[in-house]
Amino acid sequence: MKRKIISTFAAVASAGIMSVAMAGTPESTDPVIVIDNNWSSQKVLARVAQQLLEKAGYNTEMVTLDTQSQFAAMGTGDAHIQMEVWEGSMNASFMKEVDAGRMVDGGSHTATTREEWWYPNYVEEVCPGLPDYKAINDCAEALSTPETAPNARYLAGPAEWHPEDVERVEALGLNVTIVNAGSADALFGELKSAASRNEPIMLFNWAPNWVGAAYPGKFVEFPLRDKENKCVTDPSWGVNPDMANDCGAAVGGYLKKGLWGGFADKFPCANELMTNIDFTGPMIDSAAAMVDVDGMDHDAAAKAFIEKNADVVNGWMPACAG
Repeated sequence: MKRKIISTFAAVASAGIMSVAMAGTPESTDPVIVIDNNWSSQKVLARVAQQLLEKAGYNTEMVTLDTQSQFAAMGTGDAHIQMEVWEGSMNASFMKEVDAGRMVDGGSHTATTREEWWYPNYVEEVCPGLPDYKAINDCAEALSTPETAPNARYLAGPAEWHPEDVERVEALGLNVTIVNAGSADALFGELKSAASRNEPIMLFNWAPNWVGAAYPGKFVEFPLRDKENKCVTDPSWGVNPDMANDCGAAVGGYLKKGLWGGFADKFPCANELMTNIDFTGPMIDSAAAMVDVDGMDHDAAAKAFIEKNADVVNGWMPACAG
């Protein structure tokens, strides 16, 4: 696997940022490999982890992977840390590696998650039946664009984020055409453009995120997913007895840290640090907003986050790191 080295053993916090002293020689000089995905909060959280690892004396690398192939890479030890494992889009791939013993659940963040179709509140002016998903067919023309008419347009994220959307549209009989944005930046660039013209838009969004604070809106309410995920595994379950994925995404889903199965043995102090790290929803909102609202780059946002939350961050650093 080709890896892009972002930094190696560089001190990231100047004097006064944190009280934790630089650790001595780590257990291994091999780099700790942190996964970098393609949305802002994950990029900032990954760099917070990277900078704290370097503060503790470790060499690090950052490797860019998509949300599905990353778990196979972690299972083989080609990557070590994922800071945002989202239940709604990653559970199956993540648990496959955990159940096989190739990955370890590094613990849940306090933040819980939701990943779903979403719209800004002003869309209800042309589709007052929302957020009930059944209103989409009633308002399909109002929610369409020239490229999708007469179907409503749903702007999804990159195709690998939620491939089940295709089956959901069919299972629920929705008059919807899915259009995939290539990245989170493209997704929210379209939101900003549409909102500036008060133009109807329905797109993929998630929480925690910065979007809800900047653009008040709501998630579309689909049939509730059962806790056992039979909606996904058992076509006979749900409102369509012949198809799976006839439900919405998990509400109040977990947000976990994922670790390579051999991580604790090779990097025990780093393992303690990773399990200590715990982001709340507001912390993740603010981390993403530093990039998407304030215009900071991801490395600078991570450094600023560490400075702003020094007391909390100091509590994450284990005794073995000082």
